[in-house]
Amino acid sequence: MSQSVQIKNALISVYYKDNLEPLIYELNRLGVKIYSTGGTETFIRSLGVDVIAVEDLTSYPSILGGRVKTLHPKVFGGILARRNFESDEQQLAQYEIPEIDLVIVDLYPFEETVKSGAGADDVIEKIDIGGISLIRAAAKNFKDVVILASKDDYTELEGMLKTQEGTTTFDQRRTFAQKAFNISSNYDTAIFQYFNQEEPMPVFKQSIQTSQTLRYGENPHQEGVFYGNLDAMFTKLHGKELSYNNLVDVDAAVALIDEFTEPTIAILKHTNACGIASRNFIKEAWIDALACDPVSAFGGVIIANDEINAETATEISKIFYEVLIAPAYTDEAVQILQSKKNRIILVRQTVELPTKQFKTLLNGVIEQDKDSIIEGPAQMTSVTDKKATEHELKDLFFANKVVKHTKSNTIVFAKNNQLMSSGVGQTSRVDSLKQAIIKAESFGFDLKGAVMASDAFFPFPDCVEIAADAGITAVLQPGGSIKDQDSIDMCNQKGIAMVTTGVRHFKH
Repeated sequence: MSQSVQIKNALISVYYKDNLEPLIYELNRLGVKIYSTGGTETFIRSLGVDVIAVEDLTSYPSILGGRVKTLHPKVFGGILARRNFESDEQQLAQYEIPEIDLVIVDLYPFEETVKSGAGADDVIEKIDIGGISLIRAAAKNFKDVVILASKDDYTELEGMLKTQEGTTTFDQRRTFAQKAFNISSNYDTAIFQYFNQEEPMPVFKQSIQTSQTLRYGENPHQEGVFYGNLDAMFTKLHGKELSYNNLVDVDAAVALIDEFTEPTIAILKHTNACGIASRNFIKEAWIDALACDPVSAFGGVIIANDEINAETATEISKIFYEVLIAPAYTDEAVQILQSKKNRIILVRQTVELPTKQFKTLLNGVIEQDKDSIIEGPAQMTSVTDKKATEHELKDLFFANKVVKHTKSNTIVFAKNNQLMSSGVGQTSRVDSLKQAIIKAESFGFDLKGAVMASDAFFPFPDCVEIAADAGITAVLQPGGSIKDQDSIDMCNQKGIAMVTTGVRHFKH
C-alpha cells in the first residue's frame, strides 16, 4: 500500500474557477505537468502556465458539442492504473499513457439549474457524464490518486502541497475520496429526484451533504448528529451550541409561528406551546404569552415573528429560557439579551423549508407530506342552533392553529388571540380536557366566553358537556364521527355553538 505519493501529472477540468489560481501556481512551482480541457485550459494559459490539451493526449477531438471530451482510455487508464501492479504499469508504457496523480474536477450545476426554473432541455444538459466518471475513477484509485471534487478544497490542497513539497499521504487521499463520493452520491440523488417528481417510484432517497455533531442525543447516553445547514437557517448572536432537544423544539416553534401574520410570540416546551399570544405590539404579545403558563415557560424555547426591541428584551430576560428566535433584534435588545451567558439567541433567516417529513421506524422509513392546511372561518361549518359570533370565529381560528401543532390528544382553550390553556398528549380526550381546565384555573383564567378546539372528533358528548359547564361558548372540531349528532345535541342543550372543519390534525 502506497503511503506518500508525489504528484507529477494533474488533470484539471472545472466549471467553477473561484480560488483556483493559487493552486495552479503552486502546481506549476512544483513542476507538475497539467492536462486540461475547454474553458479551464484557456484559464490556465491566461495565467502564463503551461498546459497540455486533453485532445493532444488522446489524439481525439472534443465531440458532440463538448459532451465527449475526457471519456478516453488515455485519460481513464492514467487515473485507474494501480501503481503496484506490474501488468498495469506495462500497459501504461505500451500505450504511452501517463500516470495521472491528481484530478481536479467538479460537476455541472444541476441542482442550481433545476432551482432556476430552467426548461427540461437545459436541465438535461447539466447532467454531467465525464465529470462524474472522472470523480469516481480517481476516488476509487485513492491509494495512488488525489481527487478534488469541490472548489471548497482548493485552499486545503494548496496548503498540503506547500508544506509537503508536492506529496500527499494515504489518509489525506482517502479523505478527499470520501468527500468526492459524498458529492457524487448527492449529485445522483438530485438527478433521480428530478425524474421522480411526476410519478414517484417506490423508493426512498435523501442526500444531505453537511452535518453537525451534537453534544449528545435525546439523552446523554445517546449520540446525536444534525444533518443540514443550520447556518443557512439561523444566525447565532449568542450562546452555546444547539442540542438535540433544542433542535426538536426549535423545529416545532418555527412550524407554529409560521401560522401567524400579526405580531406573535410563542413559548414551547417539549414541542408543545405552553404560551402564545397575538397582539398589536410584540411586547404585549410576550406578556400575554407568558401569562398562559409561567411555570412551564421556565427553560423553554421562545419564538417571535417580529423584531425584538429593548423593552421586550428586558421583559424576556426576567425568566430562564434555552433559546430565543426572532427575525430581527434592535442593537439595544441584543446587548440586554447577551447579559445572560448561556442563552441561545438566534436570528431566523428566510429559507425554503422541506415539504416532506420522514423518520426511521421499525426496519425502514416512513414519509409524508407536511400538514400545510389550516382552516379559517371560511372553512368552518356551523352545525348547531346557535351560531358562532365573528369574534368567536376569530378565536376558533387562533385555537385551531395551536391545535394543529400540539401533541394528540389535545384540547385548546383560547380567547382574544391568546392561549388560555391546553391539555396535551393524553390517551383520553376527556383527560386532555380536564387537564386544560385545571391549568386555566390554576393561572387565574376565566373560561367564560372562551372557545375550545379539538384535534379530532368527539365520539361522545361528555367533552362538550364538561366544556360548556366550564364556560366555553364555542367549539371547533373536524367532525366525522358516526356519533357527531350526540355532541351537536349536547351543544344545543347547553346553548353553545359548534363548527366543524372536515380536517383532522393529529400530531403523534
